[in-house]
Amino acid sequence: MDRARPARHEGIWKNGAVISTLDRATLTAAEWRAARDAHAARVAARTDAHVARRMRGEKHPVEDFLFTYYPFKAGQLAKWNPGPGVRLELETTEDVECFDRRWYRIDDSRTCAEVDVESWRADRGDGAKFIASLLSSTLHREANFGCFGIHEWAMVYRLSEEERRHQQVPLRLSPAETDAVVEGHRIQCSHHDAFRFFTEPARPLNTLQPARTDMVANEQPGCLHAGMDLYKWAMKIGPIAPSDLVIDAFDLAMDIRILDMEASPYDLRSWGYGVVAIETAAGKAEYMERQKSFSARAQSLRQRLLDALAGVGVDPA
Repeated sequence: MDRARPARHEGIWKNGAVISTLDRATLTAAEWRAARDAHAARVAARTDAHVARRMRGEKHPVEDFLFTYYPFKAGQLAKWNPGPGVRLELETTEDVECFDRRWYRIDDSRTCAEVDVESWRADRGDGAKFIASLLSSTLHREANFGCFGIHEWAMVYRLSEEERRHQQVPLRLSPAETDAVVEGHRIQCSHHDAFRFFTEPARPLNTLQPARTDMVANEQPGCLHAGMDLYKWAMKIGPIAPSDLVIDAFDLAMDIRILDMEASPYDLRSWGYGVVAIETAAGKAEYMERQKSFSARAQSLRQRLLDALAGVGVDPA
């Protein structure tokens, strides 16, 4: 099941209509402040529980993942960006301070700000070309929907209880039954960041041996981790990705994370989650159905990210 999530934001409101943040526009101070504040509220709805748990020293096996696996804190996600080509009128000292940050340009009169594309390209252009190449190759590759999330099982294969992650969450099956699920499936994980967490006995069982250097060649649009990573790529290209696009990528990553863990060997029912028993035919069918839905969302986001990069002259290498 996909958990209910806050409503997505489609753009910036101007004169009663939504405008794309990728189109060149001028926003008054009142307009962009409203968009910024709305973004802050959307981020708070998605991050307040995590921040509160962190302050209490508590961990959540599902919802903390996007803040621990990826190197972005809630405060970074909360920074609002309209995207390149949007001129922002400044009226107060506080307005100026809001955009007195990296990859923004404030005019000499300090009455207008916008994304400084040239400085961003100088700093991040090479890395952005790699991101564009990865997104493009994945976008145009055939999807594989036959992995059934075995990567999570391979991460606990033949581990003792003391060795495995998520100590606060029990396994659904016995250790022997869990190992048997791994041994009874053809493992075909194509994502190097998932594969690197396989246990040593599980690594030779994978049909691929994906490495970071092979990402462009291996990544495919059916992969849950590739879909989650769209949040990472949106954050890494900084102000080039409008905040509405970043939030959409974050929401997809969280929805995928839920399936990733519901289909894992962990029993999360006491945390309010369901079970996708991929060791059964019914579980496999449910997994594939949800995987296909996430893949379609991910493909749309890949295209939006590629469009944003192309808009500032970054094409696949």
